[in-house]
Amino acid sequence: MQPTRIIMRKRIIFLLLASAAVLFLLSLRLVYIQFFLGEQLRKEALENRMRDIPVEAKRGTIYDRNGKELVISISVDSVFAIPSQIKNPRETAQKVAVVLDMDVDRVYRLITKPESFVWIKRKVDFRTAQELKSLKLPGIEFVEESRRGYLKNGLAAHVLGFVGIDNQGLTGIENTCDIDLRGIPGRIVMEYDAVGRQIPTAVHKYYPPVQGHALFLTLDETIQYFVERELDRLVDTYQPKYAVIIVMDPQTGEILGMGNRPTFDPNRWADQPQSVWDRNPAIWYNYEPGSTFKIITLAAALEEGAVNKNRRFYDPGYIKVADRNIRCWKDGGHGSQTFEEVIQHSCNPGFIEIGLGVGIDPFYKYLHGFGFGTPTGISLPGEAHGIMIPQKQATNLNLATMSIGQSIAVTPIQLTTAVAAVANGGELLQPQLVKKVVDHDGKVVRESKPKVVRRVVSNETAQEMQALLESVVLRGTGMNAYVDGYRVAGKTGTAQVVGPSGGYVSGRYVSSFVGFGPVENPRAVTLVLVVEPQGGIYFGSQVAAPAFRNVMQDVLRYMGLQAREDLPRPERQWIWVEPEEPKDVKVPQVVNLPLDEAVLELRAANLNFITRGEGNIVHEQVPETGATVKEGTTVILNLRPEPVDKRRPVTVPDLTGLTIKQAGTLLESLDLLLKPSGSGVAAEQSVAPGQKVDKGTVIKVKFERPAAGGPPGQETNGTGDRDQAPGGMALEFQGFDQPS
Repeated sequence: MQPTRIIMRKRIIFLLLASAAVLFLLSLRLVYIQFFLGEQLRKEALENRMRDIPVEAKRGTIYDRNGKELVISISVDSVFAIPSQIKNPRETAQKVAVVLDMDVDRVYRLITKPESFVWIKRKVDFRTAQELKSLKLPGIEFVEESRRGYLKNGLAAHVLGFVGIDNQGLTGIENTCDIDLRGIPGRIVMEYDAVGRQIPTAVHKYYPPVQGHALFLTLDETIQYFVERELDRLVDTYQPKYAVIIVMDPQTGEILGMGNRPTFDPNRWADQPQSVWDRNPAIWYNYEPGSTFKIITLAAALEEGAVNKNRRFYDPGYIKVADRNIRCWKDGGHGSQTFEEVIQHSCNPGFIEIGLGVGIDPFYKYLHGFGFGTPTGISLPGEAHGIMIPQKQATNLNLATMSIGQSIAVTPIQLTTAVAAVANGGELLQPQLVKKVVDHDGKVVRESKPKVVRRVVSNETAQEMQALLESVVLRGTGMNAYVDGYRVAGKTGTAQVVGPSGGYVSGRYVSSFVGFGPVENPRAVTLVLVVEPQGGIYFGSQVAAPAFRNVMQDVLRYMGLQAREDLPRPERQWIWVEPEEPKDVKVPQVVNLPLDEAVLELRAANLNFITRGEGNIVHEQVPETGATVKEGTTVILNLRPEPVDKRRPVTVPDLTGLTIKQAGTLLESLDLLLKPSGSGVAAEQSVAPGQKVDKGTVIKVKFERPAAGGPPGQETNGTGDRDQAPGGMALEFQGFDQPS
């Protein structure tokens, strides 16, 4: 019996120790849960019975500089479901689908999801929401959200941008200032029991949203209307690929107006192709500026003292740099000129001499100084850098072409900002779009002030340039930009479009004018850019300068500046004459002709043209050959590339009467080479017209000055300022990407 009692005692002791150990472990676990996991478990329990319904904050209002509303947020209802509260899902889905114009099966799938909260449809209109509310469907609830309303439809669309379904900024100022505009969202918290029923006396909390800040832009609604009006006129007249107008205050850097074509309505942005709204050409489009860039060349030369302002220049029609002859836009050249006349005439050889006198390194100092090659920092997404040949790779030939606005690509906002530095006395300012940010209580959160990036030229140089650029408007290529009663200054530009392969695209041009006024105290800088105008007119003096004049005249008057009666007027006035009734003409045969030759034929018949497709040979024409039409009718030329067949001989054309440029372009289109001698128009050619020769054959052509008048086909009216590389071909960009 004794052993048995000992065994029993051992067993009892073991059981007691085991029980104590288990209790001790359970106590430790309880302490751990209570003190270490307690807060987390309390939160999880709370979340299990609480439902969060988001309450979206209203985005801030966007105003123009004068407090006029441009963009507001409108309260609308959004529909959501609490699946656990829906008693009859199929019947509910049918009723909801009818009111919201949705697919029944889709609604059913949404309201039967194993989730506590699902959206059914966001931001429905007022009548639809009221109709659905009247059904009083269990589990179908509503929450107030906001929808963005752009009060002026397409006004400044690329600047304002638009928002997505969740009120997140997607483009424009809506994107870059999204943090200021979006506000802080709120929420409604409700308590439910274990089966998802709302507890009437339980916890209900409302955390109100905080409305976003309001933005006051630098844009002036009235000036923006002036911009949009002229853009519409340009589109109606020239049907360009792009058109851009920017108006800037040169004293502050504030953008007073910025518009583009094509454009869109931010209220219905999804209805437009993405290519229209995803990029803002005013800050994105890279282009060769042509003669407008001569302002930079002039500034560098004057500031460096690299030009003797009393010297005379002689322009024989070209200038030789390295192994290239770079021609002036005027066939035969301008002859002997003063420094001021070189600027007034936009003479390419003259400006090349000036640029070469500056030198590569000093010239690049001013390129960087005026902000080219880097973004300006404007408050908009997607700004391009521009394109420049790396300084270490630049040659004198590159310097020569850059001096006349070739072999460099800039953006419209870069050029506008650079010219503003000339207008304000030499300081480069960062362009501004946001004037101030104000919270919902009216307190100013942030206010923008003029930001001087750097001084580029002295005030003396800037004033001298202002006078020289004013003479361009009074006596030079910019007379169509003259504004009656105000002193304005500026520069025209006409450049060919650079193709994907690096060469210039025949028949496609960029027309521009940039200027400022009034000269004595510049208040506005305006850039007008027209990309690929149609109809056969493409000179900046003819296309862009009149639009500049119209915008500047209205802007200066709107600013309250009094027109003056004592100002000089241009030496040659452009007077509108009521046109005579157009005559009937027959459409010439231009099919299978090179584009340049076809253009000469159409102009000779007083017909306009537009091109479609790619290539340099006319494949089809509308109207057809022989059709009787009125003078000024536009003929559609469908282009195609010339078939590549080096073995096929070509017929030598008759070059008589053509200028060097026209003859070179025509021969180039036929894969023939031109070896010119003399100047003027073609008088003799080494291979007779109509003779068959192999491609690559050199055609020697003797050019002589015509006895009277200008060369045929050259219609500049004294205002042209074309920037053309030698031989009708683009100087290649060396060592960097091509502009798009």
